Amino acid sequence: MKTAEQNKIHSTYLEITQKLKQYKCCVLMPTYNNYKTLKRVLDGVLKYTDDVVLVNDGSTDETLQILSAYPQIEQIHINKNQGKGYALKKGFKHAVSLGFDYAITLDSDGQHFPSDIPVFINGLDASENKNLLLIGDRNMNEADVLAQSRKGNKVSSFWVKAVTDLELHDTQAGFRLYPIKALKDINFFRNTKKFEFEVEVIVKAIWGGILVKNVPIQVLYDLEERVSHFRPFMDIARITILIIWFLIVKYFYIRPRDFFRKLKKKGIRRFLNEEFLRNNDSPEKKALSVALGLFIGLSPLWGFHTVIVIFLAIVLKLNKVIAFAFSNISLPPFIPFVFLASLTTGYWVLGQDNEVTLASVNNNFEVITSLKAYFIGSITLSVGAAVILGSLSYLCFYLFDTKKIQPDG
Repeated sequence: MKTAEQNKIHSTYLEITQKLKQYKCCVLMPTYNNYKTLKRVLDGVLKYTDDVVLVNDGSTDETLQILSAYPQIEQIHINKNQGKGYALKKGFKHAVSLGFDYAITLDSDGQHFPSDIPVFINGLDASENKNLLLIGDRNMNEADVLAQSRKGNKVSSFWVKAVTDLELHDTQAGFRLYPIKALKDINFFRNTKKFEFEVEVIVKAIWGGILVKNVPIQVLYDLEERVSHFRPFMDIARITILIIWFLIVKYFYIRPRDFFRKLKKKGIRRFLNEEFLRNNDSPEKKALSVALGLFIGLSPLWGFHTVIVIFLAIVLKLNKVIAFAFSNISLPPFIPFVFLASLTTGYWVLGQDNEVTLASVNNNFEVITSLKAYFIGSITLSVGAAVILGSLSYLCFYLFDTKKIQPDG
């Protein structure tokens, strides 16, 4: 006869099993040469669900013999080891074809506890936004983890924040809940076959409008059992290259895209009202943001305006939206007028009487033969516009500062 404690445990397993079914969630396990821990992890997972997709990434040990005892689970066998990222993408595609919307992934090396599966499914259940990616938080500062892993996670988390503006405590844990149905519409790089895929999926999920959060999990690093396939030099190099590319994409595509999406969604009048006049920034910060945008936009830094203005706005803690908006004074349709104003100003500063017209700028591209005048003029114009229009914008922002208006008491 079962005790009350046993009944409670059984009830918990049953509840989680039902939730996994409700959300069409499977458990996905990539494995490669983890025969020492594979059986234990699989048995722990099967307590919660039989909906298991296991991807054997070319194992050369006793993995095949172990898996022969589990005919009830979906098995994908890859002939030659390709890497964790490849195995995950292969598993995601197969799970979606089976009708699953979500997949909980965990490593087969014994560092993750299957008993934490409820943490993820309950996290999904509690979230209003079901378009959700949950990442296990191993509490790296307190958990008994390797110093190398702790350091690597700090570096990874720093760069993920730099690319996405989202602060995550743990970005490297393989214990996750993925919204695989939503992810199938995101294009992932074909060559991200190793550990860098787990960084790629975070960044592209955030850029794709998927909510990404950490949830607390346990972790165990048993050096006698655990087999790590992370190659410090090669894998960090691959992640570094990926991050550099993401930073370029962020400033040349994502930031402008988000800006124009917000503008389109709100309309010009509401956008200007909310983003420029009624946000929480002080009139001083807004005015300095205007000045920064004009200074960079009128400066001779063609091709780098967006990157530089966003970078400086972040460093100086200014309003990035305002700075970016005013830097677009040098958008292609306005470029001839900017050249004309810069050349005219430059000749004036140099005391020369050269007559410059819009036709000469367009037809003869006179700026090429007058570089000295152009550079002097553009710097003078950018500084002058920043000071004058920045001061005027401060006056406007000050007059329309709603925070000064106190309600009648």
